[in-house]
Amino acid sequence: MIRVLVADDQEPVRTGLRMLLDAQPGIEVVGEASDGAAAVELAREVRPDVALLDIRMPRLDGIEATALLAGPDVPDPLAVVVITTFDLDEYVYGALRAGAKGFLLKGASPHLIAEALHAAASGDALISPRITTRLLAEFARPSRRPRQPVAPLSEREEQVLALLAAGLTNDEIGARLYLSRGTIKTHVGGILTKLGVRNRVEAAMWAYESGRHPRE
Repeated sequence: MIRVLVADDQEPVRTGLRMLLDAQPGIEVVGEASDGAAAVELAREVRPDVALLDIRMPRLDGIEATALLAGPDVPDPLAVVVITTFDLDEYVYGALRAGAKGFLLKGASPHLIAEALHAAASGDALISPRITTRLLAEFARPSRRPRQPVAPLSEREEQVLALLAAGLTNDEIGARLYLSRGTIKTHVGGILTKLGVRNRVEAAMWAYESGRHPRE
């Protein structure tokens, strides 16, 4: 069971997120906060597995709260997923630099939100597919020679990596390749090991740097 803290300054949004998350298997909402400062205080008190934070909140915004809970100088960081209405690059970059494990838009499906929370709780990262390709194109540096994998990727792993870099979730990759979720998870794990990266976002960045991302 993943214990989640929800922070948003709008009560109807918090209520909606709680109802959505409580309906997902394996997720329990253990606290709510109406501003960033309260979210930080409550998160330090209840130690949720994941904090789901809105960007625009009074007192402290979601990025500042993320830095206090998950930043590089935090001795015992929490997993944070940021969720927002606003699809702005400055918010995406700011949240990831502050230590967020995920970035979602409020229009995301309940399944995608649940998957992002599970990924964050397990140390992985997931970003809304609508944002992923633009974000990676900005972050990746094609002029830099990417490090070589410790072992060659199989043909199937190459296929999975290309779809992962396009922002598809494991379920979507499985549907595209006619493979089960468990099989896709196994392939993703193998890709991370061979590339020597920590999560699917870093794997997608490697794909962009090495020219393995999907082309229009």
